[in-house]
Amino acid sequence: MTSRVKVGQDRELVHSYPYRSACPSTTWADLVARTTTDMLLSGYTNYFFWTTIPDFAGIIRKKISSGCRVRFLLGDPDGQVTRQREAVEGAALTVSTRIRMTLEQLDRLGPSEGLDVRFSAPEDAPNHVGLSVFRFDSDALVTPHLARVIGHDSPMFHLRRHGEEGMFDRFAAHAEELWSRGRDIREGGDGGQA
Repeated sequence: MTSRVKVGQDRELVHSYPYRSACPSTTWADLVARTTTDMLLSGYTNYFFWTTIPDFAGIIRKKISSGCRVRFLLGDPDGQVTRQREAVEGAALTVSTRIRMTLEQLDRLGPSEGLDVRFSAPEDAPNHVGLSVFRFDSDALVTPHLARVIGHDSPMFHLRRHGEEGMFDRFAAHAEELWSRGRDIREGGDGGQA
């Protein structure tokens, strides 16, 4: 078996998975546990964190109390893009239900300094629903969503930052851009406009 030495930007690719669900839950748990500064979970629904990582709410509380910034960027459960994605997926556990499950779990955490939750802006929703970026300090798990496939069946890449302008920075910048235009969930929905 031959292996090649990773050089340049290629070094940032830690692992690739043909399905997000093929990534071991221990990888998710380890990345969450190791994050000390900034966690940005910008999946459209993010609901699977509570079913994948034991005591995820407790871990988030500890992260926040230790000074880690924790951010959730969600799709608007009442938005036009959410309704369109539900029609495309045709899944019993709808996109809006998955978002509401996350909102319910976040509500149970209560208001907390260091925890921010936003809906992506209506004009950004098509870009958000098509690409999930989960950032844990200098690691990121990135899922480009395939046409009619639910997130767990889409491919995923584990990236680790090794320098400026690499793949990690490009995907992190995408998530930050969506975050910057997002709106606090207390401001309400987009009224079905997209």
